Amino acid sequence: MSTSSTAFFSILKRDLILAYRHRSELINPLLFFIIVVSLFPLAISPESKELRMIAPGVIWVAALLAAMLSLDNLFRSDFEDGSLEQLALTTHALPLLVLAKVCAHWLVTGLPLILLAPLLGVLLFLPAESMLTLVLTLTLGTPILSLVGAIGVALTVGLRRGGILLSLLVLPLYIPVLIFASNAVTVAGSGFPVAGQLYFLAALLTLSLTLSPFATAAALRISLS
Repeated sequence: MSTSSTAFFSILKRDLILAYRHRSELINPLLFFIIVVSLFPLAISPESKELRMIAPGVIWVAALLAAMLSLDNLFRSDFEDGSLEQLALTTHALPLLVLAKVCAHWLVTGLPLILLAPLLGVLLFLPAESMLTLVLTLTLGTPILSLVGAIGVALTVGLRRGGILLSLLVLPLYIPVLIFASNAVTVAGSGFPVAGQLYFLAALLTLSLTLSPFATAAALRISLS
């Protein structure tokens, strides 16, 4: 195994262990996701027809907000204890180390959202035809949320109250993912093909994987300078 690969998996393992030690911080976004989706039947109507219509948008908006809720922890603790500066000064490529941290973030936030989404889909009477599409869109979309969100976190990590600024930076970039993902789930419930929407999400994921680590690394250097 090469030195770069060793560094990647070391950072990934370290962040997963730290996340496990702070399990309470991981539960908050998941509880937020569950609570937001569960409130809609109470606020709108318990009728299955109405809930089925809004289910794709509700689940995706809740997942997006839950992912944003966990973004601030991506670099904050490393910035406060000085280990982020050590990562920037290491001989290893900073974009690769950033990618490892983003992967760890997705494993502890995005993956649980994917696992919970079908259960909440049942709560909102989402058609069975849409369940697989919902899982596929979340599988393609949640990594994009983490990768794009990492850029905003890197730009605001040095600010004491950067949460509002982070939202203003990141939310406009999330809109295409939200539109195409929720539309794919809705269209799948009507029996129409959704390959176009899935290809678009896959293209966005490829673009994010290619560019986000470098943009995040550059933003971290700016914040640390």
